[in-house]
Amino acid sequence: MPLADPGGLHPSPGVGQVSMAAAQNGEKEEIVSFGDTALILPLAMLLVGVLVLLIIRSTILRVAQRWARETSTSMDDILVDSLKAPSLFWCCAIALYLGLELSQLPSRVVQPLSTLMYVILIASFTLALANLSGRLFRNYLQSSNLPIPSSGLAYGILKGSIYVAGFLTILSVLGVSIAPLLTALGVGGLAVALALQDTLANLFAGVHILMEKSIRVGDFIKLESGQEGFVDDITWRTTRLRMLPNNMVIIPNSALSKSTLTNYSLPEKRMSLLVPVGVSYDCDPDRVERLLVEEAVAAAGNVPGLREEPAPFVRFIPGFGDSSLNFTLICQVDEFVDQFLAQHELRKRIFRRFRDEGIEIPFPQRTVHIRTTAGASSPVQEL
Repeated sequence: MPLADPGGLHPSPGVGQVSMAAAQNGEKEEIVSFGDTALILPLAMLLVGVLVLLIIRSTILRVAQRWARETSTSMDDILVDSLKAPSLFWCCAIALYLGLELSQLPSRVVQPLSTLMYVILIASFTLALANLSGRLFRNYLQSSNLPIPSSGLAYGILKGSIYVAGFLTILSVLGVSIAPLLTALGVGGLAVALALQDTLANLFAGVHILMEKSIRVGDFIKLESGQEGFVDDITWRTTRLRMLPNNMVIIPNSALSKSTLTNYSLPEKRMSLLVPVGVSYDCDPDRVERLLVEEAVAAAGNVPGLREEPAPFVRFIPGFGDSSLNFTLICQVDEFVDQFLAQHELRKRIFRRFRDEGIEIPFPQRTVHIRTTAGASSPVQEL
């Protein structure tokens, strides 16, 4: 029986009522404590931790950059530049971890904050790895002169693979099952593949061109349609051809892989230059050959792109023409576009030398017989 109060007016509370009241008071005290100290302390630790870590980060990066500039290799410069942005996220994640460790927050608050910290770390490491691998890839291509573009399809595949792996890892941390997602992507990928046949054909054709190395960035090619120019880039869908007038031709990769073309940069950029020269039948072929070789050798040291080795030579080809003796001067130039200036200078030099030596460059001549009466003809007239 519950005991009555001395006045007999109000009954004393029972054990259950006392426990409930105590529990309510305790909950109020916990809420007040959560609002006064349990939340303020981790927030303060978070702000102070971020500020201190940012100062430490700035100091370390400054020392690392100074050290990297003094070294002869570029690998350390690439490493420092790649870690600049991700290190900001690392500072925030470490400060958040310290704040959670020193706090007395309930588990329903700590759990999502811990998950957020892991997501930040995974995203930052993914960004750092993508930046580092991309910069190393470009540096390797530039140092080794491989026929692969430093940007475009190969670069996009490399960084895209790293980002996809990081995204799937984040989904796993968030509790999202990856297996059903991959299954759904596989089923949906079949429908997408049927709808994007042309796009996928261009993508795989671009990969095939890069792997086969029949066309490389920087090569000078000529299409069967007559268009010619330098390969500017090979992307996931198209190949860009920069023509000599500085116009850009956009060619789908699938169409390029099926077409017949001439690559003037394979097996090497050096190529032969053929300059036809015709002289009068009164000239000595040996003398003409000697003069042509002398002018070509003299021009090789002054004309950009005209090579001294292999040495220039002359061939009596195509030989006997209708009005002239036809020779071919054969020289070597560094690459396709050097032939234009080389021909320009060689022809001027040959013309001046022939004029000084008295060698005639004939014009076409024809012998015409004019019939005046039946069975008779006029004297031969040359036109």
